[in-house]
Amino acid sequence: MQVSFSYDKKKVIQALRYHFVQKPEIRVLMVLVNVFAIAAAVLFYLKKIRPEPFLLGSFIWIMLMASFWYILPNNIYKKAQTFKDDFIIDFTDDHIRLENERGYVDWEWKKFYRYFESPHFFHLYFDSKSFFLVPKENMGEEFRHDLRGMLKRKITEK
Repeated sequence: MQVSFSYDKKKVIQALRYHFVQKPEIRVLMVLVNVFAIAAAVLFYLKKIRPEPFLLGSFIWIMLMASFWYILPNNIYKKAQTFKDDFIIDFTDDHIRLENERGYVDWEWKKFYRYFESPHFFHLYFDSKSFFLVPKENMGEEFRHDLRGMLKRKITEK
């Protein structure tokens, strides 16, 4: 199963957002900051606290959302040369081969830690921090279905 692709900046940034939100530590942090902001808003409304804790909670919430939604994805996109290349990826029973004009790399299936699917990509994880995005854009529905089955068979969460 082979497909060629390049990356669309808007879709990559959205996929990077999915990556950050999928991380358990980020989810916990977001819940805690939201609880703090809501509690500060309620206490401020009931005149139990001064405006500073409410403003601090609001500021932390805005900064957290801005960092995970805009700053981090855009920084990663700018720094990664990968998103500017054109690729051909070949999925076989033994490995995945990724190639571009500079060469190729073969990854055995056991190198992958896990995978998940977002609206525009398959996210293939080597470990909890490093991953590769495979765009679904140039794949037909049958190809996607077959690839989902292959990923499910070949990648088992560790």
